[in-house]
Amino acid sequence: MTTPETARAAAHDLAIRGGFVVDGAGAPGRRADVAVRDGKLSEIRPVTGRGKREISAAGLVVAPGFIDPHTHYDAQIT
Repeated sequence: MTTPETARAAAHDLAIRGGFVVDGAGAPGRRADVAVRDGKLSEIRPVTGRGKREISAAGLVVAPGFIDPHTHYDAQIT
């Protein structure tokens, strides 16, 4: 539970913990945490600082920055 005291002490706005991270850089996926600060990814590794908001991603895939351009009409992509 986030309290005003823990929110002030938080190092990140959001910490997503324990997910299987696929970052799109071509490297194999790996277990890691993802931290967000000021609307941007600040860390992808074991995050030590607390987040104002914490999400457990255990058993889930985390794909930071993923955009799905799926369409049934190719001209929409271009």
